[in-house]
Order: sequence, then C-alpha cells, then structure tokens
Amino acid sequence: MENSKVSQKILGNTGFIAFVGFLSAFVPMSTDLYLPALPSMINSFHTNIQTLNLTITFFFLFYAISMLFWGPLSDKHGRKIILSIGMILYTLGSFLCFISPTVTTLIFARILQAIGSGSAVSVATAMMKDVYTGKKLVAMLATVQSIAMTTPVVAPIIGAFILRYTSWHGIFLILSIVGIIAVIGSLLLTETLTVFNKGNLIEVFSKLGTVAKNPKFSVLLLVFSIPSMPMMAYITMSSYIYIDGFKLSDQVYSLFYSCTGLFLVIGPILYIKLSKKFKDAKIITTCFILVILSGIALQLFGYKTQYTFVLTIIPAMLFGNMLRPPGTNLMLLQQDDNIGSASSLISFASTIMGSIGMFLITFNFGNKIVDIGFMYLIVGLISLISWILVSKSHYIKIK
Repeated sequence: MENSKVSQKILGNTGFIAFVGFLSAFVPMSTDLYLPALPSMINSFHTNIQTLNLTITFFFLFYAISMLFWGPLSDKHGRKIILSIGMILYTLGSFLCFISPTVTTLIFARILQAIGSGSAVSVATAMMKDVYTGKKLVAMLATVQSIAMTTPVVAPIIGAFILRYTSWHGIFLILSIVGIIAVIGSLLLTETLTVFNKGNLIEVFSKLGTVAKNPKFSVLLLVFSIPSMPMMAYITMSSYIYIDGFKLSDQVYSLFYSCTGLFLVIGPILYIKLSKKFKDAKIITTCFILVILSGIALQLFGYKTQYTFVLTIIPAMLFGNMLRPPGTNLMLLQQDDNIGSASSLISFASTIMGSIGMFLITFNFGNKIVDIGFMYLIVGLISLISWILVSKSHYIKIK
C-alpha cells in the first residue's frame, strides 16, 4: 500500500480494498434490496406511500447525521473500534426490521440501521485517505466506488428473487447476515490510522467546524453534493414508476432498475480510463453538461414508455456518478488533516441533498418522470456554473 505504515496482516491488500468496497455499499444495499417490496408492503402494513417512504427518508436523514459523529470519533479512537461498534448497531437494527410488526416499529428499526451504516461509509472513506495519496488515491476511490455501485445492479434482482419465496421479512434477515459479516470483517481489520486526535470530545467534534470553515473545501462540497438530489429522487420513486406507472412485475422492474444501476458502476470505471488522457477539470465540466442534457431528454421523452425512460435517465446516472471519484479527491485535497471529519462532511452533505430530493419528489407536482428530469436540469446548471466559476478562479487546489 502506498504511503502506509500499516499492512493488513489478515485481510491483505486485495482483501482490504474488497472490504472497503463492501462497507461503501451499505447504503445502497440497505435500500435497493427492498425496493421491489415497497408496493406490496403498503398492503402488508395497511399504510400509504408517504408513510412507508419514511423508512427511506428517515434512513438517509439519520445516516447523514450519524456520520457527523462517526468520522470525528474515528479520528480520536481509531477506525477499527468505531467501525465495529457501528456494525453491531447495524446488525441489531436489521434484525429489528426483520421482526417489525408495524410500519412505526419498522421506521424506528430503520433509524437504528441507518446510524450503524454511517460508520461504514465515513470510516471507509477515511481509511482510503489513511492509506493512499495522489493519483493512487483517486484510482482506488474509483475502484471502491465501482465495487459499491454494483449493489444497485444486483440488489433489486436479489430482492425480487427473495420475494418469490418469502415476504419482505426475508430481505431484512439477509441484511442481518450482512451485518454479521461486516462485524467479523471489522474485527479482522488492522488499524489504518497512525496519528490519533488526542483532544477531548468537544475538541474532536469542533474539527467538523474547522473543516467546514475551510472555504476551498466548502465550495466544492456544495458543487459535488447537490447532484445527489435527482438521483435519490429516482431511487425513491423507481418502484412506483415502473410497477404502478408502467405496470411491470416485480421481477421485470428489478431488471430495468438494475440496467440503470449498471451505469453507476461504469461511471467510475470510465473515469479511470478517461483520466489517463484528460484533466479532471475537463472531465468534470463535460459530465455536468451531459447531466443537463439528460435532464432535458427526460422531460421531453422519458414519460412515454419504460424504454424511453431508461434510455434518457442512463446518461444522468452514468455521468453523475463519474463525478464522484474526482469530486471526492478534490475535496480531500483541500484538507491536510482531520480527514475523518472531512469524510463525514462529504457523506453528510451528499446524503442531506439526496434526502431533500427524496422529500421533494413526494409532492404531487405532476408526472414524476418529468419532475426528476427537471431536477437534473436545475441541479446540473447550478453545479456547472458554480464549478466553472471556482475552477477558473484558481482558488482551489487542482491536480
């Protein structure tokens, strides 16, 4: 491992990367796996879409809030112990989801599951910065994000397959087993942090403010976090759009959803290839432009059939996710220390923006596909203009 004083004695280098990718997949895994079950869960709990969607909205809200604690705590106590505690909470939350008798208890169990998930993602990003630097860090971030983004491809298919033989309870039983595997992995992990924050808890959490006050970091945080709004709006409404809107079965829905999810995987991989020939600034600008064009296409053609919907949203998914590796690297590049806090703020901002998108899409503005396209258009324009102004000013560090 480059620039690391610590070797993974049990996991090894390859095992370490695979485990970090596994941790980074916790959020899509915890959501996408049960998306095919949402329409049937409405009948099971005798509830409505708005109430059931709280199991997703509250998950992301508390997941985001929890990361503000996990990141700084991992700077003080180390990545391993914080990850282990979080994974135990995740496993407990998943099991409580499995046995939930009402939608209210399911919501509270999902909150506990979300708090545990926060440790997985914030610690995973921090460990990458502990171990790698420079171009190697960007390449490894892209690799890990590609691993993580395979989850939206396979999770709905697995979820639909499980639903053929059992109810939604079986999905959360699977997630409980996933949590147990994560606990075991965290125990096998060799600590990656070499310099611990020696301050008290107040001083440790104050580092969040220190990082947030870094204007170079904060302006990039805004630019690269708001694209999460339309993507999470799509994820939240996908099962309703395909199953209720286009009248597809659970299994066919999972195939369409996985098709779009596949391009989330391709995005970071394509970035690795293009970054060898083009500068990051040019790649980022091009991605924002293509996201805008995808948003326009969604509004004009996406609502006609399930095929036009998939074809018009794919560019937004592909190029939106291609922004993640260079965006994360640029934000971390603005920080010389307090990496755990920076990682937490990156994930927090992205998740909060995603939660806003999930909340907005529940309003009855009109056709949901047109609404998602409008979100992509507006968010793409704001991000593009902000990025051009920032990058041309030579205000931030760009490598």
